[in-house]
Amino acid sequence: MSDENLQAVLAIDIGGSFTDVVLQAGGSQWTTKVLTTPGAPEQGVIDGIAEILGKARCPASDIGRFVLGTTLATNALIERKGARTALIATEGFRDVLEIGHENRYAQYDILQDKLVPLVPRYLRFGVPERLNARGEVLVPLDEPCVLGLVHELKKNDIESVAVALLHSYANPQHEQRVRQLLRAAMPQLHVTLSSDVCPEVREYERTSTACANAYVQPLVAGYLGRLKVRLQEIGLGCPLYLMTSGGAITSVELGAQQPIKLVESGPAGGAILARQVAAQCAEPRALSFDMGGTTAKICFIDDFEPELSRSFDVGRMYRFMKGSGIPVRLPVIEMVEIGAGGGSIASLDALQRVQVGPDSAVSDPGPACFARGGRRATVTDADCATGLLDLQRFASGKIRLDDSLAHAAIERDVARSLELDSVHGAMAIQEIVAENMANAARVHAIELGKAVDGYTMIAFGGAAPLRAAQLARKLGIRRVIVPNAASVGSALGFLWAPVAWQALRSLHQRLDDFDGAAVDRLFEEMQADALCAVRSAAPSGSELQVRRFAYMRYAGQGHEITVDLPDASLAHDASAGLLARFESQYRAFYSRVIPQLAVEVMSWGLTVSTVSAPIIPVAAPPARPNPPKSGMRRLFDSATAQWIDVPVYERSELEAGASLCGPALIGEDQTTTVVPPDFDAQVDAHGHLILQCTERRDTSCA
Repeated sequence: MSDENLQAVLAIDIGGSFTDVVLQAGGSQWTTKVLTTPGAPEQGVIDGIAEILGKARCPASDIGRFVLGTTLATNALIERKGARTALIATEGFRDVLEIGHENRYAQYDILQDKLVPLVPRYLRFGVPERLNARGEVLVPLDEPCVLGLVHELKKNDIESVAVALLHSYANPQHEQRVRQLLRAAMPQLHVTLSSDVCPEVREYERTSTACANAYVQPLVAGYLGRLKVRLQEIGLGCPLYLMTSGGAITSVELGAQQPIKLVESGPAGGAILARQVAAQCAEPRALSFDMGGTTAKICFIDDFEPELSRSFDVGRMYRFMKGSGIPVRLPVIEMVEIGAGGGSIASLDALQRVQVGPDSAVSDPGPACFARGGRRATVTDADCATGLLDLQRFASGKIRLDDSLAHAAIERDVARSLELDSVHGAMAIQEIVAENMANAARVHAIELGKAVDGYTMIAFGGAAPLRAAQLARKLGIRRVIVPNAASVGSALGFLWAPVAWQALRSLHQRLDDFDGAAVDRLFEEMQADALCAVRSAAPSGSELQVRRFAYMRYAGQGHEITVDLPDASLAHDASAGLLARFESQYRAFYSRVIPQLAVEVMSWGLTVSTVSAPIIPVAAPPARPNPPKSGMRRLFDSATAQWIDVPVYERSELEAGASLCGPALIGEDQTTTVVPPDFDAQVDAHGHLILQCTERRDTSCA
């Protein structure tokens, strides 16, 4: 955002239900939400741009930077609506997608379904060739066999091909030659090389990642191409940048080549926003809580940096259990994501238990209260039926909610079978969705070795401010921050993300037989590629920083840890220094080291990124008198199971330093913050709402 005072900056996040839009220009900020258009996602983007430019009275030609996050790749993978894709593998290895790890994600479920590969077996082909783990050619590539596949590809109307040959991470020449041969015969064919998208060991993950990229590439490339044309038609000629799963910005060209790196772009933007807010508020231990219309995402942020991971599963098919989705091996911000959003559908299972999600009503037809044809009860319907939502103001007044439809849907889908009225049925839905999110946060914390009750929650997304205090109470969290413009938090986070690119390569090295010169040559190649990628997207003159790291382990272990490396040559006597760094990091993780055991490096990595300006916390503002309320609303209190009258405050009228005590509702155009009776709220110098638990359980402040 170094140029934000010179030109307007636009950020858009395409979600499952709403498309969020943020515009910053001349020190001012405008936000809006429009319904996502699943059939033609670019239309929702154009609609959002037109609305925000009208609100700001800003011509399209004034936009100097546009950052986009999209769920298009994610939805295509989850819904299996990608391109007709084939796989070319080393002869004898075409079934690696079927074999996987030969483990069970649900050990005791004898009826579990195996993950169905994106590429069916009859579209997976083997070609004679073989490299060893050092990249040396054992069997030359059979080029006539590759050319012989062209007929099969044409006969099966193949749009995209993934090429994943054995040990191509060590030597990509055979994969590159396959691409040359195929494109000479089929110029319009999309070809993904595993050595480009995932040049690392572990055959299954590398092949799966290449297939996933090939599966979505024609769809994403076509969408981005259509969007660029539409943007030019409305006079938006600035560069288009894309948000990646790792929390960085890249160019639209690189995004079109490797769209699999865009899968978690929206949630990653939310984590970047939470990092920014945590730094502004001097909160070194923060829990990011992002709840929109379809899903809820939770991410831990320690010392102002979100947790990072090397891999994740897309579209987990079995109770969001790890291992039940499509494995993708890419840099990604570590978070847990569950099907719990405003549009999540509520129902009763065979044992008459209330369950919420993962199915969602999304934007079309939407929850029952939208009066757009939806009939299934959702979380938004429960919030509508219990008085949490302003019927006339939802989504900035674009949707007029009908609470009678919400009551009818809840009674039909939940309450009647439980012999409850619709309001208590709505309370059951709210309680279940909150407990689902709390349980996901607890499990995620245990997996990371953290204690969640010592964190401050940062809540954003259209639905999160409604649930934040309730979720915090369940987790033992006493402090909640609802950022300014919380409802469009992920899009806002795009504006704080650095331009970055990460390069990874596998090159096995034992420290007792270390070839530092070979590693130096590898880093030179990776740094050249990463610098080219970053410079293609970063503003001219941007200051760049380089971080080098290695994935190391004791010889024979199954997994590695990340070890930061010095920015210096490793050619001379580097093994002792690497061992010291590894043991220090290993001891930090496991409180011990294993003497006399050999240490090895499996992969090497490098990240080049733009340098962000440091964030300096602002002093607390002076206290102000209690703000005037804008009205009263009748609200069903889940703690007492009774209707109560609570004051409503307009967030835009709360100045820095203003404070109030619960119960209360704080309304704004695109969301509502619930302040329960046992919480107080105040506004800090940045305009963020700070909710603090007080243990008070009365309504005397109403």
